[in-house]
Amino acid sequence: MRLISFVNAVLVIVALYFLVFERDALFAFAGRGDDQENTAAETASVTETLAENAIGVVAVRSQAREIGSAVQLRGQTQANRQVEVLAETVSTVLSEPKRKGAFVEAGDLLCELDPGTRPASLAEAKAALLEAESRVPEAEARLQESHARLAEAEINLVAARKLSETGFGSETRRISSEAEMSSAKAGIKSAEAGLEATQAGIEAAQAAVAAAQREIDRLTIEAPFKGLLESDTAELGSLMQPGSLCATVIQLDPIKLVGFVPETEVNRIIVGSMASAQLVTGLQVEGRVTFLSRSADETTRTFEVEITVPNPDLQIRDGQTANIQIAAEGVKAHLLPQSALTLNNEGNLGVRTVGTGDVVNFMPVHLLRDTAEGVWVGGLPETTDVIIVGQEFVTSGVTVAPTYREATQ
Repeated sequence: MRLISFVNAVLVIVALYFLVFERDALFAFAGRGDDQENTAAETASVTETLAENAIGVVAVRSQAREIGSAVQLRGQTQANRQVEVLAETVSTVLSEPKRKGAFVEAGDLLCELDPGTRPASLAEAKAALLEAESRVPEAEARLQESHARLAEAEINLVAARKLSETGFGSETRRISSEAEMSSAKAGIKSAEAGLEATQAGIEAAQAAVAAAQREIDRLTIEAPFKGLLESDTAELGSLMQPGSLCATVIQLDPIKLVGFVPETEVNRIIVGSMASAQLVTGLQVEGRVTFLSRSADETTRTFEVEITVPNPDLQIRDGQTANIQIAAEGVKAHLLPQSALTLNNEGNLGVRTVGTGDVVNFMPVHLLRDTAEGVWVGGLPETTDVIIVGQEFVTSGVTVAPTYREATQ
């Protein structure tokens, strides 16, 4: 058994030697030289056949161009300011109503309410204030009198002590002088407390006057800013409660365009950038970005953006739909027919191109802008041969016979 295994190993080594080092001689001995020539001829023939049977496609040699890659949003117009002017007190309306759509200036009267007994309350509060102020001189006089008594008590006490020390005065007189001194100090404290009470009474009376005046001021409800009335003011004779609606005022000049930008595009927007929009009415407007939210909406994961637009003639109304374009940094892109776009087996959007040796390649793209002339796409090399006719009938790796068309066609 060992001898047979040894012989088999030797035969395998010899066979490998001839296959590796003497291959040509072995094939010539076996008559395969002509087969190689025949194989080469067959390969050339197959190549020619494939070239003849290659699928014809139409391609365009596209050159990338720089475009302004605006961030496109869909939003709506919104009043710059809108306030519901509410009543702050209870009373009935005395003024004639203003109708919605009317222009108002800041400070214009919207609703005037019945004063009732409020003027009398104000007069009473002012009288109380005068009475409290009249007590001030009396309280100050008492304080001065107390200081005078204290000074007199101090003199008497000094004299009593000296007489007592020299033996000319009795001890009883000294003790009496000390008692007068203590009483004078107590009188000063009492006078000071009375003066403070008088001052407190004045402050309370002043607060009462201010409250009564404030209550009267609430009877006149004025426009907080220049704008339009979005609703009628309160009707004559209607009873107003605190929180009752007097009128709704909106400001439309300037006006805001409000949209929501996805988180993938938010870093391309800068506050202060120029923006344009087309309203559903066809009106074209321009403005600047004045606000970009720092917090995303929890549901849509989008960020609010506001654009301020001049509206002097009030052609733009609140709540109109707008297609917004915000200027951003330019990018390189290719302008291609929309029909050139296709999908690969994985469902990725892209185009089929003609590569080296007229072999088809698939290149993914991303849409930048859709126009009447075609679509602007990014993600392609600077110069690319894009198949625009026949791309749906070929796949990657297939050899084609391209016919080139001018890019402007």
